[in-house]
Amino acid sequence: MPESPRVPRPRAGQGFPLAAPLLLAAVLAAGLRGGWLPSSYEAQQTRAPEGASAVSGARLDGAVRSALARGRSGTEAARALVSRSGHRWDAVYGPSAYAAWSEGLTGAYAGVGLALAHDADGVLRVSRVRPGAPAARAGVRTGERLLSVGGREVAGLPVTRTVGLLRGEPGTRVAVRLVRDDGTERRLVLTRVRLGDGPVVSVERYGDGGARVRVRAFTRGAGERVRAAVAALPPRTAVVLDLRGNPGGLLDEAARAAGAFLDGGVVATYEDGGSRRVLGAPRGAAGSGPLVVLVDGGTASAAEVVTGALQDRGRAVVVGEPTFGKGTVQVPRALPDGSVAELTVGRWRTPAGRGVEGAGLAPDVSAAPGTAEARAREVLTGLGTPP
Repeated sequence: MPESPRVPRPRAGQGFPLAAPLLLAAVLAAGLRGGWLPSSYEAQQTRAPEGASAVSGARLDGAVRSALARGRSGTEAARALVSRSGHRWDAVYGPSAYAAWSEGLTGAYAGVGLALAHDADGVLRVSRVRPGAPAARAGVRTGERLLSVGGREVAGLPVTRTVGLLRGEPGTRVAVRLVRDDGTERRLVLTRVRLGDGPVVSVERYGDGGARVRVRAFTRGAGERVRAAVAALPPRTAVVLDLRGNPGGLLDEAARAAGAFLDGGVVATYEDGGSRRVLGAPRGAAGSGPLVVLVDGGTASAAEVVTGALQDRGRAVVVGEPTFGKGTVQVPRALPDGSVAELTVGRWRTPAGRGVEGAGLAPDVSAAPGTAEARAREVLTGLGTPP
């Protein structure tokens, strides 16, 4: 697979766009793609990748070059080929769309303030509307079905691809078409603005001495922020790690975050180019007190990696609702016309070998949305809050 400094490292992807988007998540700079492997990564040859895309990089390169030679769009040729791959997470982005999508992995982006997700029937719907953002001011509501963006029908497109269409330069406009459950269809033209979703990692101290560490997404630097946040707490502080609505993001950031509570060892395994890779946590865990992980249906991909690792290794009790079920890994590849393809290289598994694609992770203790945090604190107390 050709290397390109313009394209980020592999990610578990995002079941949703990051912040205005979902998981988000998916997109890296240097890292695994560039041939740099942190000491926590190992690899050994095994069987062919499970669940890998049927489309090879070489085929995509050929399709793009052929289209360009005929005076046609290389990006559209690549999209046509990828659309036949049968992989729901494979996608092709034009140069500007990919740049806009990648920007979300820094925690900031320009968009309209919509988060998206596929429902149980595969219909793309608005999962969240950012208060005060252009979509909210236009009256867009949670649950509306998104039909098109910029004149392009989005049925069948991955969430990440659709989010890329919604993003762009601040001040530019994008047309969207939506329909409500009562059948009311609306066409809106929204102006993109610079957005952020607050701190990626935040800490709330409880009156009983415990703390809630919330992680909104595994964007660049999120892993070290989690580790720093936990290290700043008093020794053996009881922690609720809140991953609700976390769309995921970068695999290595997830591993670093897990390392705040795991002193080394396996976080997940995944397939890449015929090799089985082991994703490991760094040594030197700062958090040694009781731990609860709080999850819901919006906890996806890299956030599921962290959840599965802490659950399988007996480090935490998981409370909430079943997670989203995004269990594949995508690797970005630069194409000859400057566009970028994100191709599935295989599935990732928890330390115990569990796959989550389409199934998600079941909590140890179920809790409804309105009572989840209170239930998490009850469980935390039961685990033994340190004196």
